[in-house]
Order: sequence, then structure tokens, then C-alpha cells
Amino acid sequence: MKTGKLVVLGSINADHILNINHFPQPGETVIGKQYTVAFGGKGANQAVAAGRSGADISFIACVGDDDIGERVRKQLASDHIDTQPVEAIKETTTGVALIFVNAEGENVIGIDAGANSAVTPDYLARYKQQVINASALLMQLESPLETVIAAAKLAKENGTQVILNPAPACELPDELLSRVDIITPNETEAEKLTGIKVENNDDAARAAKALHDKGIATVIITLGSKGVWLSQNGEGKQVAGFRVKAVDTIAAGDTFNGALVTALLEGKAMDSAVRFAHAAAAIAVTRPGAQPSVPWRKEIDDFLTQQEA
Repeated sequence: MKTGKLVVLGSINADHILNINHFPQPGETVIGKQYTVAFGGKGANQAVAAGRSGADISFIACVGDDDIGERVRKQLASDHIDTQPVEAIKETTTGVALIFVNAEGENVIGIDAGANSAVTPDYLARYKQQVINASALLMQLESPLETVIAAAKLAKENGTQVILNPAPACELPDELLSRVDIITPNETEAEKLTGIKVENNDDAARAAKALHDKGIATVIITLGSKGVWLSQNGEGKQVAGFRVKAVDTIAAGDTFNGALVTALLEGKAMDSAVRFAHAAAAIAVTRPGAQPSVPWRKEIDDFLTQQEA
């Protein structure tokens, strides 16, 4: 299937994952099980989700000059991603995420940026043609903020659509938000950006309006098991997700984002693209880990066929 070109700019981490019954309180030690190391990072997760969904994708990122960095690059290539703009930075380690997963499949995460800090505006400049030639640019906030702003500016100047998943949650300057076409915060991130606590659809509509007022045409607030609040040019509605038994939600949002942009680049209408992304995320949460949980295109299509049967 022919699609427009996608560029993802973002992070690469090695995820160290430990399953525990409950999150520890300060000073508390808890016994865990099923310790694993898997490839992650929000940028890489979203790139993998797009690659496995069928996107024509390249990835601008950095790994460390270490064994795990080389293994990550090989894995990304096997996921149908152009890794030419993924460089190994000398005397630097690949980014690391330390992740606790509780019995409900929820997670808490701590991150050391490592080589992700090397994705500077100068680094971006070496690969600016990738952004210029792309139909869409997908970003998150685990890369230096000045690079995200520079990439959004470059994209806007060259007619490349800008999709921002504003995670991890932080306040963002209007200089960036005014250049975003589609934004995909969860409830926590939406509150951080707007000051509006999202507890119901009315709250989501008010938060979406605040983001529209910043110049963003499409706001998609992800609501976990409740689906998303989709607001386009001020017209909002809830789009329900699929009910599944969650095992691990680590890469659910990233899978949603990668699949959503892939579907939009294929020319799907927004409602259909959201449904496709919901299906991809629903499959992901039934599996442990970040990238190991991300489904391939056939799995998503089969899941949707089963839902419609």
C-alpha cells in the first residue's frame, strides 16, 4: 500500500522491566519477578508501531557506542525502518528506562537520557532533508526540547504535517504548540498543557478548546480504557476503544500514535484512523514489554475483522 513518507524524531532506550504486585512507598522494598530487558524509548516505540503498521518511515535518533545500541539499530531495521539517520555517539551509553509494572498492568518509569541528549538542533540539521521531503513528522518529548522546536519549525516551513505526542508531561512554549497540527496528550499531559484536570468529557472538551486556541487544529486526548476525546476545529466527541484484558500498558500510547499516523498517511478518514490505532493499542496491552508488544499490520487487520464479525 503506497503511503506518504513519515519521519519520526525521538528517543531510544533499553527498558529494564520488573513486575511487582504494588508500587513501593518511599523506603519500602518490594519483591519483583519476570525481570526483562527490552528495547524501548517513546520515539523508537512509535517508529516501530508505524513500521509494523506499514508506514514508509525513517527515524532520526541516536544510540550509544555500545553493544545494545548496535542491537537496537539492527532490530529497528528488521521492523521496516530506515535507520540511516540513527547514529552511534562515541563514548556515550544508549538511553535507559527503569520500569516497574504493577499487578493491574500500570507502570512507573525513570529515565536516563544517555545518547538521546545528542539529538541536538545541529544533529537534526544533518538530516533536515528527511523532514523537508516527508508528508508527516511525529515527535515526543524525550529528545531535547530545542530540537523538537527546531524540527517543528522546519516541518512547518516545508509543508510537512507536525504530530506531537507531548510525553513525558511538561509545559510547552507557544512557539512549539503554534506549529503543531495534531496533538495527542493523555489526561495528565493535557492538564499540564492547559491547567484543566480531565476527569470527564466536558473537561476534555475544555482542554481541547484551550489547545485549539494555541493554533492546533486536531486534539486527540487519550483516555486509557475509555478511548479518546477527538476534537477537530472545535467539534469534539468521544471515540471508544476496544475492551481487552490489559497485561502491560507500557507502549500502549506509543503504539496508538504510530498506528494513527500510518493510517492517516494512507488516506484514512480520522475516525477510521483512530479505530485502527485503537486496535493496535488494544493488542499491545495484552502483551508484556514495549516493542515486543507492538503488533504487525496483519494482526491489526485481523483484530478489526473479528470485531466487525
